[in-house]
Amino acid sequence: MVTLPTTEDTPVIRTDFSSQEAWEAVRAAVLAPGDDGEMFTARVEFVDDPGFAGRTPEQILALVTDEFADSHPCLFIADKTTVSSADWPVLVIDLCEEKGRMFRTIADQLFSVESNLSVDNMDFSEFADAADSNGVFRGFGGPPRSVLKAKLPHSC
Repeated sequence: MVTLPTTEDTPVIRTDFSSQEAWEAVRAAVLAPGDDGEMFTARVEFVDDPGFAGRTPEQILALVTDEFADSHPCLFIADKTTVSSADWPVLVIDLCEEKGRMFRTIADQLFSVESNLSVDNMDFSEFADAADSNGVFRGFGGPPRSVLKAKLPHSC
């Protein structure tokens, strides 16, 4: 039986194993420094365990113990929707405020969600309520960092 691992940092659980290349791209976007450079980066632990393959959010939520929820305000899931979409919308599940409430965040905004929730700077609902009509959080204004980087001139 699969169980949630004990992690110091917030877990990003991989449930879709269809593309290693897409998984690596998601990981890179999640770990990219935030808007203020190195000051804001996601403190996450990637869970790359085939035992989670095909698991639904509800199945993973059922594995959350009180002890796990006391250590993590949320968890992230990289599923089929994540790896098959251009902006890699990672599923975010609330473990404290409204246990089980969900929204998605584009991978390059995951740092904002994780860093603010982990220090109680913002509430889960602030991010969930700021999600677009498709349920995806894209930041609190301006284009995603990936769009900004694409517009920067290339230098060697």
